[in-house]
Amino acid sequence: MSRIKARVLKGFRDYMPENMLPKQKMLNLVANTFESFGFSPLQTPALEYAECLLGKYGDEGDKLLYRFLDNGERDVAMRYDLTVPLARVMGMNTQLTRPFKRYQIAPVWRAEKPGRGRFREFMQCDVDIIGAPDLMADAECILVGCSVLKNLGIDEFVIRINNRKLLTAMLSKYDIESPEDTLGVLRCIDKLPKIGEENVRKLLMSEHSLPASSVDGIFEFLDLEPNQLHAWFSGHELGLLGADELNELLKLLEELGVSDYVDVDLSIARGLDYYTGTIYETFLKADESLGSVMSGGRYDTLLSMFSGQEIPAVGISLGVDRLLYGLIEMGLLEAQASPSDALIGVFSSDERKLSYTVAEKLRLNGLNAEVYPGVARMKKQLQYANRQGIPFVILVGQSEFDRDEVILKNMKTGDQDHIKIDHLADHLQGG
Repeated sequence: MSRIKARVLKGFRDYMPENMLPKQKMLNLVANTFESFGFSPLQTPALEYAECLLGKYGDEGDKLLYRFLDNGERDVAMRYDLTVPLARVMGMNTQLTRPFKRYQIAPVWRAEKPGRGRFREFMQCDVDIIGAPDLMADAECILVGCSVLKNLGIDEFVIRINNRKLLTAMLSKYDIESPEDTLGVLRCIDKLPKIGEENVRKLLMSEHSLPASSVDGIFEFLDLEPNQLHAWFSGHELGLLGADELNELLKLLEELGVSDYVDVDLSIARGLDYYTGTIYETFLKADESLGSVMSGGRYDTLLSMFSGQEIPAVGISLGVDRLLYGLIEMGLLEAQASPSDALIGVFSSDERKLSYTVAEKLRLNGLNAEVYPGVARMKKQLQYANRQGIPFVILVGQSEFDRDEVILKNMKTGDQDHIKIDHLADHLQGG
């Protein structure tokens, strides 16, 4: 049999234990935070009928779908995000109580160009509130996002918010109203942080044939403060509604005590077609070039594609893989190769049962304990613990066991003590 070359596809990667363990801890903490706000878990398939996904992300998004014919000649695609599958679920389950508050933590796939912190397979953590038109729902999603980041130990971040109605109204002032032109200009504006004002101006004039006066007007809008929006949109119903919503949201966020984490950024556009109101993106202050680690917004018309009726909805999505990548790169997250709190060494085949007994006592007390899988020189067992980053090694022979004690070695300091077995768990837990 010929040897197979071991490799992974570009944009995909293996998560080794030293990264997977902190990632799993992050996911558990995120899920616990979501549930603390009353969100219930939901799981949807990795594969959907392609027709369910097509047309929801714009032409560019459709091109990024992993789409193929399955063995039954069905046109299918791997999910691009968790929001459209949620809309499909709501269309199939009209009996669900509303507001329906759900969270989902699952991988998604996009055939985009890989880059720094950007992968073709990545984990999303979403919360959504379905059936709540009040801006309190928008504010709660932002509050949940703030809570997640703070619970992860991240305090230096900014959530940049905008309202899609403001952008749509602004573009209509310059006769940019067709869906294709609107989305094209919005995607161009969305590139502002990456390519700068000068290049965006050039793109707006060259690719979208906008006159210089319209481009100047767009950048005049982008420089407005929230309290200037009503005057700028005087007589424009949609613009005034967007201004009211944005200012009301800012008031709610102040009441919730998270306004210090929020900035209004009228250039935030969010590239997806389905947003209708509030939109937001989140950046780590330590490295904004990493891109948005958490984003979302209101999408009041998406569910009508599946249910036949408009149902208000809003959500926020945390990109765990990009966040994990950034925290590791910035040295803010400690790699961990093993989940074990202690390794129990094995002196001999006659005494290994003693090691099993001690390990089981620790597990019953909520500690992670592993027994070295074999009889080997103690130096080798200690080296294993050291390489795995296991903080303690426990040695127990027949003589120690008869005295109801073990030898506990601290791998960081090199100190070792005789500890009574009944006190061992408390000692390891810092008691």
